[in-house]
Amino acid sequence: MTRIAVAALCCLVLAGLAGATGVGSTVAVAHLAFAGGIVPLIFAAMIHFVPVLTRTGDAPPAVRRLPWLAQATGGLAIAGFFGILPYPAVFLAACLDLVLAAVLFAWILRRARAALGTPHPGWRWYAAALLLLMTALFAVLAMAVWPEHWLNWRRLHLHLNTLGLVGLAAFGTLPLLLPTALGQPDPQAAGWLRRRLWPQVAAVLLLAVGSALYWPLAVAGAAILFVIALGLVAHWLRRFKAAALLGDGAVAVLLAAVCGWLLCLFAGALHGAGLIAARPTLAAWAAAFLLPLVSGALTQLLPVWCHPGVRTPARDAMRDCLAVGGRWRGLLFFAAGLAFIADLAMLAGLLTGCALGWFVLRLIMAMRIARSTR
Repeated sequence: MTRIAVAALCCLVLAGLAGATGVGSTVAVAHLAFAGGIVPLIFAAMIHFVPVLTRTGDAPPAVRRLPWLAQATGGLAIAGFFGILPYPAVFLAACLDLVLAAVLFAWILRRARAALGTPHPGWRWYAAALLLLMTALFAVLAMAVWPEHWLNWRRLHLHLNTLGLVGLAAFGTLPLLLPTALGQPDPQAAGWLRRRLWPQVAAVLLLAVGSALYWPLAVAGAAILFVIALGLVAHWLRRFKAAALLGDGAVAVLLAAVCGWLLCLFAGALHGAGLIAARPTLAAWAAAFLLPLVSGALTQLLPVWCHPGVRTPARDAMRDCLAVGGRWRGLLFFAAGLAFIADLAMLAGLLTGCALGWFVLRLIMAMRIARSTR
């Protein structure tokens, strides 16, 4: 898991460098980040959490290889987008990713049925996220069959990935991950996840279909997602208080990711109204939501993956190293999102680069701690 996390982060850094230097199209750079980095990382997180949620044993080796296979398949798509391979490689990659997602989905269902007692409702969020990913991949194949509707399929694919796969995986994890990072249980997390799943899925579908066919539906979907996320922040403030949320670097950057999600939903509504372009909106989503989400999650999970089992001083030292400066990195990421929306691309790139570079530096230091304690 540690290696796939580092490999995924490398893809995100390379995507940032490619975007800053103008290497490759916007679509190619986006898939370098998403297919090469985000999808494998989400697969790895699901494989980590599902045994915990279902109280079953660790995943078998074949399942633990799925993130690597997803990254290899993403590499095939990236090569097609960058012109290294013929463009049909993109459709082949979509077929292969569809198979991998189906395998992971089937494994999650088997683990839920084999659970000791009633499984935690968080597993359903992962299953729903994979279903939306598979629907997004079907949209890619539909582009080849019905190219006259290419733009509609593209919009459907984009929103089912960014708000469906990533959004559901994130909000299925955050109610558990943030209290864990704080070291304080949240007895209401399971109930929140149970009640919010179907409204979130319905909102994503409304937004995705509306973006392709009828804009008011997208606005309605965005409004529902906004209310759900705002409600989660309000719940955290009541349960943990602001001082606790901002006092830990990992928690602060996760909270910044949710604030970035709210910002991007607002920006998406502006884009739908024709007030801002699509590219700054997507860039703001990556800077204000995706990067703080990934860095915050890795701050908490990477030490566990490096030092599995019983909590040790080495694990705590690694986590403390990664958490240093988390509040400021979260602020930088959020400010970068604002700058992208304001069409200040150079400032936004500088802020994003500073925050991401800072985290990479802390990651290098943390990995040195991990190696020195083995």
